[in-house]
Amino acid sequence: MLRRWSVFRRMAPLLLLACLSGAAAAEAMDVDRGDDLPLSVDTVPEPEGYRMDDYRAPVPSTLTGGTVADIATVKALHDEGVPFVDVLPRAPKPEGLPEGTYWRPKPRLNIPGSVWLVDTGYGKLAPVMEDYFLEGLDEAVGKDRSRPIVIYCDDDCWMSYNAARRAIENGFTKVFWYPEGTQGWAKAGYDLVRAEPLDRPDE
Repeated sequence: MLRRWSVFRRMAPLLLLACLSGAAAAEAMDVDRGDDLPLSVDTVPEPEGYRMDDYRAPVPSTLTGGTVADIATVKALHDEGVPFVDVLPRAPKPEGLPEGTYWRPKPRLNIPGSVWLVDTGYGKLAPVMEDYFLEGLDEAVGKDRSRPIVIYCDDDCWMSYNAARRAIENGFTKVFWYPEGTQGWAKAGYDLVRAEPLDRPDE
């Protein structure tokens, strides 16, 4: 046992030096490899078109032609009276319910003063729903598509991205997209209110 300890004491400095050299080499390799890596592996790119499925997922941090707004910007816009548009979907009333059945959809709490244009954030809209969306936006901005407008739904929801992009592609020039949605608003300490959507034209 004493002999083994003596050998270990003689070898310890060499082992330590080898470990330190290995760590330094690994660090150097990491630095070199880092030049070839993207700045953030978590960055989500904007798609070429609309998002067509898997709507509840991490969203881009950019919006071509529009502005991605944080909570401070959104609160300032809200205080200025800029119109807000919620595009969260809502499950339709089931068909074939027995007569007299009371249908109670899930309640929606959103940012005070918002117009809720329900089901308008899908990647593809029927013509009647696209008209409903654009007419709702026009009404919100007084038919002046150069006025600012804020579009949102829930956090990590591609439907608000789709809706903001659709607004931009239809001539709205000051679109603010708030990707944190109602959760970000509530997390900042601001109140939400119970909402009802603007009546769909196909229901």
